[in-house]
Amino acid sequence: MSRVQLALNVSDLEKAVDYYGRLFNAQPAKRKPGYANFAISEPPLKLVLIEKESGGTINHLGVEVESTESVRDAERRLLDEGVATTAETGACCYAEQDKVWTNDPDGVAWEVYTVLGDAETMERSAACC
Repeated sequence: MSRVQLALNVSDLEKAVDYYGRLFNAQPAKRKPGYANFAISEPPLKLVLIEKESGGTINHLGVEVESTESVRDAERRLLDEGVATTAETGACCYAEQDKVWTNDPDGVAWEVYTVLGDAETMERSAACC
């Protein structure tokens, strides 16, 4: 299964969790200080909320895939198409992940990633979140 990820900066995490919970009729799959994510089945969406002063903006976008092999396949395809990428492994957004990053022409960050397990840290690098 693949699904699109939408990571939003929100100014008030509690209000945002309440709103998006009602909007998608779902409860967060993960809650940490300043962070929540929803694994929504319909429509297939990973919604990530990151508490920051600059609420109401996109943090980053992504596509969650099933395996590290799928991440590497996406990386090879992007490179073959001439799209610059940056591979990353390790902890990000409270999860161990394998991923590849790229930016659209306006600088919006996209990741293709797979979750390998839980982690205790929010960020690993500047690219993450």
